[in-house]
Amino acid sequence: MLNKDASAPARAEAESERLAGSSRQRWLVLAVVSGSLLLCGIDLTVLHVAVPSMSLDLQPSAAQLLWIVDVYSLALAALLVTCGTLGDRIGRRKMVLSGFFAFGLASAACAFSTSTVQLIAARAALGVAAAMIMASTVAIIRVVFTDDRERAFAIGVWTSAHSVGATIGPLLGGLVAEQWGWNAVFLVNIPVIVVILAVGLRVIPESKNPVPRRWDLASVVLSVTGLAGVVYALKQAGEHAGVNTVIVVTAVVGAALLYTFVRRQRRLAEPLLDFSLFAERRFSTATLCVIGCFGSYVALLFFLTQWLQQVGGYSPLRAGLALMPLAGANAVGAITAPWAANRWGNRWALTGSLSLFAIAFAAIAAVGDTAHYGLLLLPLLAAGYGAGIVMTLGADSIMSAAQPERSGEAAAIQETSFELGAGLGVAVLGTVLAVFYRTSLPSVPGLAPDQRAVAGESFSSAEEVMSHLPAPAAHAVLDAARQAYDHGFTAVAVIASIGLAGTAVVAAVLLRPRTATGEPT
Repeated sequence: MLNKDASAPARAEAESERLAGSSRQRWLVLAVVSGSLLLCGIDLTVLHVAVPSMSLDLQPSAAQLLWIVDVYSLALAALLVTCGTLGDRIGRRKMVLSGFFAFGLASAACAFSTSTVQLIAARAALGVAAAMIMASTVAIIRVVFTDDRERAFAIGVWTSAHSVGATIGPLLGGLVAEQWGWNAVFLVNIPVIVVILAVGLRVIPESKNPVPRRWDLASVVLSVTGLAGVVYALKQAGEHAGVNTVIVVTAVVGAALLYTFVRRQRRLAEPLLDFSLFAERRFSTATLCVIGCFGSYVALLFFLTQWLQQVGGYSPLRAGLALMPLAGANAVGAITAPWAANRWGNRWALTGSLSLFAIAFAAIAAVGDTAHYGLLLLPLLAAGYGAGIVMTLGADSIMSAAQPERSGEAAAIQETSFELGAGLGVAVLGTVLAVFYRTSLPSVPGLAPDQRAVAGESFSSAEEVMSHLPAPAAHAVLDAARQAYDHGFTAVAVIASIGLAGTAVVAAVLLRPRTATGEPT
């Protein structure tokens, strides 16, 4: 028994060297996991420019439309930590390859959906598959890349792949949707997944945690159902421009489940999500910055594409191209973030970048005009640049605030923060837009009450009403819907600006350096 124990480190070292494999295999593994993460990022935003055409086909309500868009990121956020724990137990290679296969099937299900409910379910399945992929990829990189410098570079490539995918998603969606329809934005995933799966089967090594954490099913159920309940209530409140008994009860039950989830994590010896990490002030503040910033950024990508198409009459491709300055500035911000941190320190670089993003949103609300894209250019560049710095420095702060032995848990929370921010950003700001659209829709002479009620549900519903009206009345309804949507978009920009400004204040206050006694200065 003693000999067996004594040889364990040697066997572990030999296994690590075997898993590292040849140099060529290591970089193939990185290409596979980064390519899959690129797809996950693309699917976060690829549907944005295809929403108008998809809405005309499926006729979703305002709440259903929000579910279609962000159920993917919410499912991904809710299951990321769970899938990571399960992958440690059953094998990360099995988890990732199963995720690739499920991602392909879910993409096909999205493409061939013929109803709103089918598409929502398929998008949720796509989020589950993405969680299976993302949860274990960073652990695989840590196993395969044993050299510290190579591993740092590989993790940098892996991290940027998701952001790049989310950024190019609208452009890719515009190109594909304009040529082949909204269904095709999901079909492009399938041949890529086939290649990734074929290569992954050959090059990804199997690895497990020799002492895996306990997989707590009760915690999984509490977190998923609690989050679903709160978001459902939020979306229904937006669709009905108010609350009723069902909405209130659903919100209270969802909040109670989330509270129970947090309490349970604090009591468990091996929690699904270790909330003790949030006791570190820098960690919790950086997480808040990431959630607020990425949520606002993804919401801007989504609502800006709708605004340009539905109010400005842009084609899907033109709307995707209009977002390229935002995407380019975001990439520049991410690249120059280390320089900003060295120049001003993380505290003021984060505070200044959040403030810049807030000012950009305020400028979009003040001067936004789809007929004069030039007026939007400078605010879009500022928004992208500020968001790029915040997302990069926020993620780095999360990782650096945690102890080295807890880097895996910190990485899981970091990824969850991005996805949760994306889902909640669209959910919260989408609810704001739905309320303002419904309440600010002008009266149209000659429009029957039932027709006005339908037109008030969403912009696509107004277009459906228009198809049954004579030309003069149809034009009046279109003008009214555009005016209402424009008011809603302005309200979203104002509220996002206020939220980001508040987050900047929090960062400035809570990221103060500690004194020699350990207290904030």
